[in-house]
Amino acid sequence: MRIAVGSTNPTKVKAVERVMRRIYGDVDVIGVEVDSGVPDQPIGIGEIARGAINRAKRALEKTNADLGVGIEAGIYPFPGTLTGYLDVQVCAVASPDGLVTIGHSPGFEYPPVVIEKILKEGVEAGVAMGELVKDPELKRKVGAIGVLTDLLPCQGEGSA
Repeated sequence: MRIAVGSTNPTKVKAVERVMRRIYGDVDVIGVEVDSGVPDQPIGIGEIARGAINRAKRALEKTNADLGVGIEAGIYPFPGTLTGYLDVQVCAVASPDGLVTIGHSPGFEYPPVVIEKILKEGVEAGVAMGELVKDPELKRKVGAIGVLTDLLPCQGEGSA
C-alpha cells in the first residue's frame, strides 16, 4: 500500500508511517509538498480542518497513492484559558473514492509570548517557539510540539 503525506516534515511523515504500519503492515509512505490552501498559521478550527483536508486530497492527487494524509496544526479561541487559545492538530485521510475521515488531537496552550507573536506579528507557532528556545530551525525539526513534549527527532523504529 502506498500512502502520501501532504508534507515533507520528517516528524509528520514518520508519525504517519508508524501508525499505518500498525494498521496495514507493509506500507510505502512518502512525503510530498502541497499547498494547504490556508494561512501558514491557521486560526480557527475551520481553517485547521480545511488545511488538513486540502493536504490529504492534494497529496493523493499529486501521487495517485492508495491514501492521502494531511496534518494541520493551528490555534482556535477557547474560553477560560490563560491565553484565550488552544492548539490542536487535525489529521485527514482521503481515499481515491472521495471518502475523507478526520480526527484531532487533544488541545494544549502555548506560552503567552507565543500566542502574542502569532496574533500581533503573524508568525507561525513553530517560528515563535524557535525564537523562544533560540533554535531558528525548530519548525523543520521537532517543531513547537516537540519542544513542549520534549520529543527528539525520529531516527528509527524504537526512538521517540
